[in-house]
Amino acid sequence: MLSPEQLEQYRQMTLGERMALSLEMTEQQWPQMMSGPPEVVDRRFELLNRENDARNRNLLAAFARMEN
Repeated sequence: MLSPEQLEQYRQMTLGERMALSLEMTEQQWPQMMSGPPEVVDRRFELLNRENDARNRNLLAAFARMEN
């Protein structure tokens, strides 16, 4: 969990700064994401896709509620 101070720092960042930070973190973690046997890597990405799909469904549902 992020501290209140860290959250405030992120809130004060520009979109460009947040994007740069995200890309930097992705680049640093990519080797870890791709490590292990193919079955493990596949499961890891399958879990990420399921989590992303669930988040997207929740966002779409919230947008639909806002329209009504």
